[in-house]
Amino acid sequence: MNFECYLQAGKIASEVRENARRKYHVGSTLLEICESVEAQIRSMGAEPAFPVNTSLNDIAAHYTAEPGDATIVKEGDVLKIDIGVHIDGYIADTAVTVCYDPKYEALVRTAEAALGEAVRMARANTKAGDIGRTIESTITKMGFRPIQNLSGHSLQQYTIHAGKSIPNIWTRGSSFALLPNEAYAIEPFVTTKDGQGVVYEGKTRNIFGITSRKPLKDKEADDLLEAIWSRYKSLPFAMRWLTDKYDEKEVRRLMDILTKKKNVHAYPILVEGHGKIVVQAEHTLIPSESGVNVITL
Repeated sequence: MNFECYLQAGKIASEVRENARRKYHVGSTLLEICESVEAQIRSMGAEPAFPVNTSLNDIAAHYTAEPGDATIVKEGDVLKIDIGVHIDGYIADTAVTVCYDPKYEALVRTAEAALGEAVRMARANTKAGDIGRTIESTITKMGFRPIQNLSGHSLQQYTIHAGKSIPNIWTRGSSFALLPNEAYAIEPFVTTKDGQGVVYEGKTRNIFGITSRKPLKDKEADDLLEAIWSRYKSLPFAMRWLTDKYDEKEVRRLMDILTKKKNVHAYPILVEGHGKIVVQAEHTLIPSESGVNVITL
């Protein structure tokens, strides 16, 4: 583990997130927001750990701009901006919700409060289930619902979801304890009282990740696969990241082949079951024997 790389990635992620929080996004396209945030990350000497997620309203997660995406942020929208920054594969993951409808401001405050409570108790040996219980009780006390099938996660070099989940609700049964010097992202997702509190996969899939480098005996597809690996390793990527070197039509054709052959996984957007607004807040932290380093504060 390279603690310095984590700290540096966290510092950049925090600054980029706060710039995104302050900016007025109404009238901007999601493509402009994604490209602006990603350019800022690169200008500060790091790389995006995944395509910036710009998930609107009832889409909880996993929407990033398509090439030429003309979707515009409107008055009344609630926009989650989820940002990943890596230095040599060491990842800081953080998110903010910007709200352009006053009636959902309490929802945003609730996600931030639940995150704050979770971070306060997160130490080495804290049980993940206890963090989930704290998140759930904070959200329900404030009159809202957690999204029960979304969770935080452990992080490792070049791996965003490294196998351990930190729930946003109290879960029965065994629960792992946080380890010192292991990185974790904690990310409460909150919906309204009349939301289902569950997300489902939507049809849109515009974030991808390599799952196998097994050659297909199709030279063009194999060349693209190796080009993606050399640039992003196992980290997620977007189609629009490839159009600097490939024609869009051609890259879509080859990505179709790679996805069908299961060399590449396409992540679906995640949508609230009752079509209700979802908000998100997120920090990355690293517990130590004596306390905790919240690297994205």
